[in-house]
Amino acid sequence: RRRMRGVRKVARGVAKRRSVVRRGLPGNSSFSVSREEKSEFEVLNLRRNYASKGRIIDSDRDVAPFTARRKRRAVEEPEEEEEEEEQNEQEEDDEEDDIPPNFRGLSPETLQLGEGMLNLELIERLADSDGLNTIIVGFTDMQGRLMGKRYSVPFVLAKGAEFESAACDYLLGVDFELNPISGLKATSWERGYGDFVLVPDWSTCRMATWLDKTAIVLCDVVDPSTRQYVPHAPRTILRRQLERAGGLGFGANAASELEHFHYLDSYEVAKKRRYSRLNPVGYYSEDYHLFQGTKNEAFNSSVRSHLQSSGIPVETSKGETGLGQHEINVAYTDVLAMADRHVAFKQCVKELAVIGNQSVTFMAKPHADQAGSSCHIHLHLTDFGDGSNVFASKEEVFKQCLAGMLKYTPQVMPFLAPTINSYKRFASKSWAPTKLAWSTDNRTTGLRIVGKPGTSAMRIENRIPGADANPYLVFAGVLATGLEGVEKKEELQAETKGNAYENKDIPSIAKSLQAANDIFKESEFAKRAFGEDVVDHYGRYFDHEVEAFDRAVTDWERQRYFEQI
Repeated sequence: RRRMRGVRKVARGVAKRRSVVRRGLPGNSSFSVSREEKSEFEVLNLRRNYASKGRIIDSDRDVAPFTARRKRRAVEEPEEEEEEEEQNEQEEDDEEDDIPPNFRGLSPETLQLGEGMLNLELIERLADSDGLNTIIVGFTDMQGRLMGKRYSVPFVLAKGAEFESAACDYLLGVDFELNPISGLKATSWERGYGDFVLVPDWSTCRMATWLDKTAIVLCDVVDPSTRQYVPHAPRTILRRQLERAGGLGFGANAASELEHFHYLDSYEVAKKRRYSRLNPVGYYSEDYHLFQGTKNEAFNSSVRSHLQSSGIPVETSKGETGLGQHEINVAYTDVLAMADRHVAFKQCVKELAVIGNQSVTFMAKPHADQAGSSCHIHLHLTDFGDGSNVFASKEEVFKQCLAGMLKYTPQVMPFLAPTINSYKRFASKSWAPTKLAWSTDNRTTGLRIVGKPGTSAMRIENRIPGADANPYLVFAGVLATGLEGVEKKEELQAETKGNAYENKDIPSIAKSLQAANDIFKESEFAKRAFGEDVVDHYGRYFDHEVEAFDRAVTDWERQRYFEQI
């Protein structure tokens, strides 16, 4: 009886914490339904059904059935008996009524899941109430895109915890156009392009509330013969760095500050226009500008609400310096979960744009005359035992980690800046760094120290990565450089003061993907940290990207030479 009271207490706490405000499709107004009128899953299902039809809940008409049900239940409750045992039973009945109906009977572990997160128990419940019919089973390719399949929920539930999927192994050996890359050892025509196994990590399963009755679960990529993680899969590469950190007694918490440009034109229109002459949602710089940001608040508020109700806690959104450029920040967490959130975040933003017949881009530098889009990485090491911020209590570990980032970042630059376009972002006075230096709260250096020393907020902000980075690879690269500094007890160089853009004594960041990749391929540190086969695999991929660019004839060339030559 005491155990069940504890379960009910957890259930009430979960229900109480959950937001009752949800939004529909971009441009729709918000609606609010009181917690007393509806159960949590009834809110979820009603919201999703109405949003899919572009409707808003009418509180008088649509909530009436739930209000009537509560009134009937109140009338039917028996009067309290005088004897103590009957009083206890009545109290338990009252507690039971306080639990939303669809939470009753759930295990304590399920009741403690965060908002929007699912497990097989909740999936079955949602399926039974017609709240879920599709599960996206996916993983990220080398470019950071979500790849996979859509499964019917009954098929997944029939397999239960034993469910696995499969996909062609060429997906970790193709370029942006899905052209197979030659010269790879792990996957090739000679090897026959077989399958690898996709093993769901059910801790990543979340509702995709911006889609109709759909959930997403992310997978680890596994070799079918050895049942080991495929070493060149991005999520595996990050896992290996976390194992390395654990061996040193550390974990890591992180957040990615992701920016994007937003346009009123659909992706189809953008392609027909060769991605030029597009109409941004803003027409002047809106960095912190609340009035200009209001003009796009319908879309951004929809993103925030869908992320929140899909298990991705949101902190803030704001305008950025570019026209139609925005940043949405989600709460920090352990580094693997943060990379998973990053993947779902991008998917949500792009798919909401599609639903609204608009487009967004996460290119690092879509416009030559405007600032680029960053993916600043905020990171601190944690104590593997109690989870506390190690930077706050062990200054020497903080200095060694920072020193490692300064020394070894040039050797992993393609993980931080993976495309030809990435390096166009590194321009003087553009808010993107050009020099590899550190400073306290100085946005002209590549590494910025944020948070008061000795407090839990103390962290390193790596300002080098752009929005085009694969989250698993960028977190792996940043973490690997810091851990190398700790292992080697690297000495921290002096802090850079003033304008780092104009300081000629500081080493510069690589100026092209080819230059960065040449260092990466020869790096003994990278081969130790990630494995020689992984470095060979990605080195060949980045070479392929450079070769494709070298063959291309650009708009710049036509505009400069077509008539004048």
